[in-house]
Order: sequence, then structure tokens, then C-alpha cells
Amino acid sequence: MTWTAVAAADFMGDGEVTVHNVRDTRIALCRTGGVYYAIDDLCTHDGGPLDQGHLQGQQIECPRHGAKFDVTTGRALTLPAVRPVRTYAVRMSEGTVEVDVP
Repeated sequence: MTWTAVAAADFMGDGEVTVHNVRDTRIALCRTGGVYYAIDDLCTHDGGPLDQGHLQGQQIECPRHGAKFDVTTGRALTLPAVRPVRTYAVRMSEGTVEVDVP
């Protein structure tokens, strides 16, 4: 695994999404229920930036056409998206959020 530090543990509040470039990959870091999740910052329907969408609970909505994804699994929940978004492992290490991007 290749862990990369992306933010301090208290950097974000619940319901927030930030984008980070990790190893040439745009990652949307989402915090919900006090837990961080990392997904590709790319809607699988049309390539829209998910970090600009609305995060409610474990669902993030693409701002372009309203496709929704589960940030915990990447699963596409609503049309027009049918393919899942890629997810990445996240861990906390000494007060830092780290993401594993191969």
C-alpha cells in the first residue's frame, strides 16, 4: 500500500468534501458521520467533478445531472450513472488523514 497524507484529522467538518491531488489522481475526500471516505473526483456518467456536488449522509450528488453515488462503496445509486466511482482506502495516522492511491 502507498499511503499519502492529505489532511489534518480536524481539517473538515461532517458533510464536507474537499479535493486533493494524490499521485496524479484527483480524489474527493468526504467526511460523514465523523468518518472519512475517498473516491475519484469524477462522475462516471459524464466526468463531472463530484467535489462540487452535495454530500448528504453517505450519498454524494453530481452537480451536472444529479447522479448519486454511495461514498462508502462507490456504487452508483441513481441514473444517469450506472457505473460505480472508484473508492480508496482511508486511515488515520497520528492526527492525519491518509489515502491509499496505487
